Amino acid sequence: MAGVRDDLLTAALAVFDQDGFDGATVAAIRERAGASNGSFFHFFGSKRELAGTLFLEVLRRYHIAMLDVIDPPPDAAEGIARLIRTHLAWVVDNRREANFLFEISRSEWAQDVRDARKARNATVAEGVEAWRAPLVAGGELRPMQASLFFSQIIGPAQFVCRAWLSGRDPSDPRDHADGLIACAVRALTAGGER
Repeated sequence: MAGVRDDLLTAALAVFDQDGFDGATVAAIRERAGASNGSFFHFFGSKRELAGTLFLEVLRRYHIAMLDVIDPPPDAAEGIARLIRTHLAWVVDNRREANFLFEISRSEWAQDVRDARKARNATVAEGVEAWRAPLVAGGELRPMQASLFFSQIIGPAQFVCRAWLSGRDPSDPRDHADGLIACAVRALTAGGER
């Protein structure tokens, strides 16, 4: 039965990508997954519930990718570079998933999974902080709130990625990695050079 659930999630991602959340139907998702109506409702009470489950699963995969690159812990500049490069590569390599995360996170119904999303984000924040805190204590990274630190790493990269996903900028986001890394290293490290 887990295979049917996974098939429904995979199908939903494709249908949401093609038709948007509002245009997607349970029937289209079921048809693409080759699942019956009963199978769908065995796993999900509604399209919104399926989308929330999918959102949390995709977010989990993104977080795993981000945390993997700072384990074992690199130095400050290398860690910043790895996080930025991983974010850019993940978006390019997982375009549908990234677009889904960006679009759905702005949806009104995303509040349905707010607490679970907050818990997932707290887990990744703890992992980044476990890498960052010793570097702040050792003087390699500038002291600042964790949220500000993360926004300096991911915010500019996310802006580039959203422009690519929307078609406003056709250039591969990974082509901007060196510039994004240089800016982040200057802003976040005590030496400010790379």
